[in-house]
Amino acid sequence: QVQYVESGGGLVQPGGSLRLSCAASASGFSTYLMEWYRQVPGKQRELVASIGSGGTTTYADSVKGRFTLSRDNAKSTVYLQMNSLKPEDTAVYYCRARRFGVQLGNWGQGTQVTVSS
Repeated sequence: QVQYVESGGGLVQPGGSLRLSCAASASGFSTYLMEWYRQVPGKQRELVASIGSGGTTTYADSVKGRFTLSRDNAKSTVYLQMNSLKPEDTAVYYCRARRFGVQLGNWGQGTQVTVSS
């Protein structure tokens, strides 16, 4: 059973930066597609970015050019570098692993990101 521990969130002013981390307790981490999602109360969870086992990344249009996703397989951790943050980036951010199209484990506790002046 894969477990996730997200961290790095906080309160930041518009235009600021944060770096989120997600540690996944799972053997085979290097083979997983890793995804970051975010959720605002009352709305569906939104896929923000993903990174394949080979390092290929994809981003939602809303964050393209501002967010960068990377992974450290030795540490079973993915990082989401968020720059030029906007108030609409405010959400709880979650990570999840996927293998053969199937999401693994349950959602973690997430990490709150609040962008406000």
